[in-house]
Amino acid sequence: MVVEERPWSSRSVRDRRGAPVRAAAVTALRVARQLRHDPRTVVLLLAVPSLLMTLLHFVYLHQRAAFEQAGPALMVLFPLVTMFLVSSVALLRERTTGTLERLMTTPLRRPSLLAGYALTFTLLAILQAGVVSALSLGPLGLSLRGSTVLVVALAAAVALLGLGLGLLASAFARTEFQVVQFFPATILPQLLLCGLLVPRAQMGSALHAISDVLPMSYAVDGVHHLAAEPGVSGAALGDLAIVLGFAAGATLLGALTLRRRTE
Repeated sequence: MVVEERPWSSRSVRDRRGAPVRAAAVTALRVARQLRHDPRTVVLLLAVPSLLMTLLHFVYLHQRAAFEQAGPALMVLFPLVTMFLVSSVALLRERTTGTLERLMTTPLRRPSLLAGYALTFTLLAILQAGVVSALSLGPLGLSLRGSTVLVVALAAAVALLGLGLGLLASAFARTEFQVVQFFPATILPQLLLCGLLVPRAQMGSALHAISDVLPMSYAVDGVHHLAAEPGVSGAALGDLAIVLGFAAGATLLGALTLRRRTE
């Protein structure tokens, strides 16, 4: 005799609770397969930040002090740029091709969709941060007094910030050209005000106040703490937490504003 499982049984409850996790895992695997068949994107994510750091090294080949000053901040900021562009274009393509529309007719929900994207790109961000950090702190000879693990963690957090901002930008863009337009509007002002070019303490009061609410300011502050303070710096940990908070907030806003298709 077949006994029908009641909807309130413990097994069905576990299945319903685990459904979002399984949906996110399936999405992550799908995105990973797409990236595997797009080697140029993988090269862009993994190689371009390292190539830019190498170029910076040769630009300052006879000005070692300048490389030591600018290198650490750029080491963690370069991954943000590539992650922003790749993630925003990838999710926008899901909408423009109708893939997202078809997915949203299934039990898949927006949080699970973005969680799947975030999982795949988080692994790529960690790998990307590890590659650029190993190159910069190894062959390029960039020296930092702080924990190497914390340096990689901060670089990965900044890459995740790029992911969150990219997902958020893709929710408002209708074409890939518009995504590129969001880049100077969201990233370049932060590059100018984060303390990379001029110390934030030397900025005017208005600009300093604006920089206080920009996530990249805390990324640069964290790198400066790691460059000057040995071991695991409490200040650097605080900056890392702030950057991760901004990344999570941008990803959440991306989930709330995500549309099924581009009209």
